[in-house]
Amino acid sequence: MPRPRRTTLDPVIPAAGSSDVRVRFAPSPTGMFHVGGARSALFNWAVAKQQGGTFVLRVEDTDAARNKPEWVDGILNALAALGMHAEDPTFEGPYFQSQNVVKHREASARLYGAGRAYYCDCTREDVAARTGNAHSGYDGHCRDRGLTYEPGRALRFRTPDEGETQVVDLIRGNPTFPNSAMEDFVVARGDGSPVFLLANVVDDMDEGITHVIRGEEHLPNTPKQQLLWEALGAQPPRWAHLPVIVNEKRQKLSKRRDKVALEDYLAEGYLPEAMVNYLMLLGWAPGNDEEILPFDELVERFRIEDVNSASAFFDVKKLTAFNGEYIRAMDVGSFVSAVDPWLHAPKAPWTEEQYDAAAFGRVAPLAQSRVALLADITDNVDFLFLDEPVRDERSWAKAMKDGAAELLKDARAALADLGTWEAEPLKELVTAVGERHGLKLGKAQAPVRVAVTGRTIGLPLFESLEVLGRERTLARVDAALARLDG
Repeated sequence: MPRPRRTTLDPVIPAAGSSDVRVRFAPSPTGMFHVGGARSALFNWAVAKQQGGTFVLRVEDTDAARNKPEWVDGILNALAALGMHAEDPTFEGPYFQSQNVVKHREASARLYGAGRAYYCDCTREDVAARTGNAHSGYDGHCRDRGLTYEPGRALRFRTPDEGETQVVDLIRGNPTFPNSAMEDFVVARGDGSPVFLLANVVDDMDEGITHVIRGEEHLPNTPKQQLLWEALGAQPPRWAHLPVIVNEKRQKLSKRRDKVALEDYLAEGYLPEAMVNYLMLLGWAPGNDEEILPFDELVERFRIEDVNSASAFFDVKKLTAFNGEYIRAMDVGSFVSAVDPWLHAPKAPWTEEQYDAAAFGRVAPLAQSRVALLADITDNVDFLFLDEPVRDERSWAKAMKDGAAELLKDARAALADLGTWEAEPLKELVTAVGERHGLKLGKAQAPVRVAVTGRTIGLPLFESLEVLGRERTLARVDAALARLDG
């Protein structure tokens, strides 16, 4: 449940580094949870944790046509998966922007009453007709007309004619914006409802936000919001605009073109810990060429001032490598628990009757050292549980070349007579068979591996044969020989 809001528009802005530092993450519930949003949330969380402050979750839900309750649940679940949850004393909220509309309207009235805003009845067509340019900004026509509110009249902020607005940005220095380049922007629509710029400022003031850490796409709005803070009689927060995240073509990540939903990555078997570690490095580095670090240490080293303003490349290959490192660092029991969803329906390609937990337990340490995603587990162990292996035709063509049939026949006879069915004797057997055919072990084992597992790449062959057992191994070699003879 949302917590009670603060009762005043006048915030308390503490000194940086105090325990009263308050940051916020303010997503809109309009779709899946974007990895860029996850990065922004984590940077805010890291600052709050480091400073002993507060992380405020505010759901900006005023666009009723696009918002869905399930998207709010998705935001909460995604944050919790990454370690940001309401049970943590650092976490506050969620608040909902739609519940603060009365204060948004009060702020509009204050701006109008103080002469900092005025009503305007101009349409876009009116402005275009006066300026001769359909794309020009507002020309200030209604500034001194003294209009009062009527339905259909927008409320515009009276931007100063002279001077400039300087934004204190912890990442980008102190960018300045000439006031003359800013039009008198709308703060409330013709129906009286506040626009995003004003609602965002009022909510930040109401919640006592001291640091606004968000994506650089919001930077052009910042001088306008800073003017609103000052017009409402409050000290603006410290700003920090994070670098945009781009794909391998250096294009901004787009949900229409790229895989950007955090939920999709988790569903593929990326560990939350690996995602957190990787996302924290998008635009920032802990130094000393170290990258794989627990979150507590990342928080200790993190400095928002050290974030790079240049675009950050979302490298899926590097993320996958991170994930593999985290998987290999798990104890075996935790790994078995983590892959359990992929071992059972509906994710598994075998039935519950075919699945053998004891057999999987024997190969789990071998699989853990090889998978980079939890979802990879099925391709690595399906040969153990399916009646027939899933045959990869490219692997078959690569391994079953001239001489493969003779080698398999020789190996089949030796396997049938092998006394101790264990990995080491199995390895010695295939090594000896290969030598008789003029092949080293790497070449000799390829036809056996493909016959038994269906693929040229997988778990260590001889440990796999040991778990699979003599009877099933021989049956698969026979099936491969039959196909070769055919």
